[in-house]
Amino acid sequence: MRVAVFSSKPHDKEFLGPAAARFGHELTFLEPRLTSETVQLARGYAGVCVFVNDRLDANVIEQLAAHGTKFIALRCAGFNNVDLPAAQKCGIAVVRVPAYSPHAVAEHAVALIMALNRNIHRAYNRVREGNFALHGLMGFDMHGRTVGVVGTGKIGAIVAKILNGFDCRILAYDVQQNPDCLAAGATYVELPTLLEQSDIISLHCPLLPSTRHLINSSTIATMKRGVMIINTSRGAVVDTSAVIAGLKSGQIGHLGLDVYEEESDYFFEDLSDTVIADDQLARLMTFPNVLVTGHQAFFTADALTSIAQTTLQNLSDLEANGVSANQVGR
Repeated sequence: MRVAVFSSKPHDKEFLGPAAARFGHELTFLEPRLTSETVQLARGYAGVCVFVNDRLDANVIEQLAAHGTKFIALRCAGFNNVDLPAAQKCGIAVVRVPAYSPHAVAEHAVALIMALNRNIHRAYNRVREGNFALHGLMGFDMHGRTVGVVGTGKIGAIVAKILNGFDCRILAYDVQQNPDCLAAGATYVELPTLLEQSDIISLHCPLLPSTRHLINSSTIATMKRGVMIINTSRGAVVDTSAVIAGLKSGQIGHLGLDVYEEESDYFFEDLSDTVIADDQLARLMTFPNVLVTGHQAFFTADALTSIAQTTLQNLSDLEANGVSANQVGR
């Protein structure tokens, strides 16, 4: 199958290329994102392979169908950037990678917790300038702290398991209880209870209408003063203006973000020679108790190998059988 790979980076070629050769697919790597302005690049390709910042609205999908595209392969777990009803109407199958390396994301979330707690990011910059003073670097023992895990799928359950090793008290919230999370020592509670009692809150829920701006001015007001919030799920789960206000007031003591609700114009790009025009993102990066990473939680060799394998297997299954175990909206 001929497949156009949009939003491609060097690591995509490194991992998808060899996998495509094994499966017998022909990939064309394209740097631009898939949008209504670039959809013409997909003309003549049976499939497109897309990532989190590609925008597949009804207009794009209709044009893909008109060009003969039959398959959309997401090389990620989320699919909120795809108009699924439009795809179904146009007869285009959509597949995703539901689980690649939950350990990668979970470990990154815990890394953000530890870096913020012990001020590793600040200490790194200080000692490079010859400043070995400890003032302002004080953290706290993880032992005995209460951590709230919001969303307890595979990633959330692994976070609970890791933090159980720190002897934390773990509270969990989800619409369904995960036995793995219970085995890790978590106690399921209602969301208001979790928000009120947690010293650290780690977000691992999908972006749905019910979770959009789950962290907002009202919910922040119910949290412990000085709470740490970590988000490695989806950017829009957090209301950015509300957390900035919380940081300014001291209600939020630490904030770790690997995702940002307006990240599509910035993340995955080198903008070191430009001015960040997003005032909220620029403001976040001025706080000493905020740590932002550019959607890199998934970025391990193990995860990329798994993503490539599953993505190409999905395309092979669709080509051979018309269906895939990882098909969305079927």
